[in-house]
Amino acid sequence: MDFVMILKALLMGVVEGATEFLPVSSTGHLIIAGDLLGFAARDNVFEIVIQTGAIFAVVLLYFGKLWQTLVGLPKDGTAQKFALSVVVAFFPAAFLGVLLHDFIKEALFNVTTVSVALIVGGFVMLAVEKVNLKTTQLTVDDITLPTAFKIGLFQCIAMIPGVSRSGATIIGALLLGVERKAAAEFSFYLAIPTLVGAAVLDLAKSGTELLTSDLVLIAVGLAAAFVSAVIVIKAFIAWLGQHGFGIFAWYRIVAGILLLVLLSAGVISDVP
Repeated sequence: MDFVMILKALLMGVVEGATEFLPVSSTGHLIIAGDLLGFAARDNVFEIVIQTGAIFAVVLLYFGKLWQTLVGLPKDGTAQKFALSVVVAFFPAAFLGVLLHDFIKEALFNVTTVSVALIVGGFVMLAVEKVNLKTTQLTVDDITLPTAFKIGLFQCIAMIPGVSRSGATIIGALLLGVERKAAAEFSFYLAIPTLVGAAVLDLAKSGTELLTSDLVLIAVGLAAAFVSAVIVIKAFIAWLGQHGFGIFAWYRIVAGILLLVLLSAGVISDVP
């Protein structure tokens, strides 16, 4: 096994885990990182599977809530409502994902799309930060089913690479009256069915037969994604309790502009 390829897989895993739950777009960063590292995954299966590491991170950190919900489903109304809210929020992206999967992969997975989405999303975040939002739902258990469905509609915007799934759902939840920490946590819970569903769909469509060397790279990337996601989730929740989205907004704007400059200079390519 080529050590350089293992190192690249490690770096790609770190990028996935570090960006999956931040409002900066993990897909966009993976597209850019893959281009800069010259890391050509087999039919994108690598990027698809290492997302599992990020899912494991959520399961580990929020195991108590997930287990409480699971055992309470038969007769606990709160558990039933929470589980149903996640399913309702997941439905819009599940429906559109199946419908638009091929178009999105073929037409939107490029540096230009990522760059523009990063910049636009950054300015949207800055605008939302200036709005005096009224909070009516303080915890994930307070989120109503209509609110959950609307958050799911916001998640659909993140099908555009560079938008950020977590960014779209958190900002959407804030606009709908959900408290900051609760908005972030609901986004994390929603990531579980969303990322699993996306992985299953992508793997089913790719039909790729993996080699032993592919499995080694995937294992390295998955482990790196898991560790980095655990660290980032903890830090992000702590940050939200004290600060806003300004730092992420400006990061997106600067990164988007830089990418356009690198693209025009021919340092990176715009080939999906």
